Amino acid sequence: MFEWINWKKVGLFAGGFLAGSYGVKLLSSKDAKTVYTHTTAAALRMKDTVMKDVTTLRENCEDIAAAAADINEERQRQYDAQMIEDAKAILAQAQESGAEANA
Repeated sequence: MFEWINWKKVGLFAGGFLAGSYGVKLLSSKDAKTVYTHTTAAALRMKDTVMKDVTTLRENCEDIAAAAADINEERQRQYDAQMIEDAKAILAQAQESGAEANA
């Protein structure tokens, strides 16, 4: 009479329904809420620690970038000063050559 019914599937459905119903009750129990609360508190503490580390890292990176900029500015000043000295030496040499040619 009920040959067309697959009792295995019906049993699995009923078992899943019962497991789901009890699962919802278990997940909404007072003990589960306590676990959720403690887990959330731990995650927030971890977030605070990570943010402190990120802030420290950012400050260090800013200090390194500022020091690197200072180094590059000093190198540029030295390069400019060397270029001026080289230009003066070339000009002096050209003036000496011109004076010898006129003599």
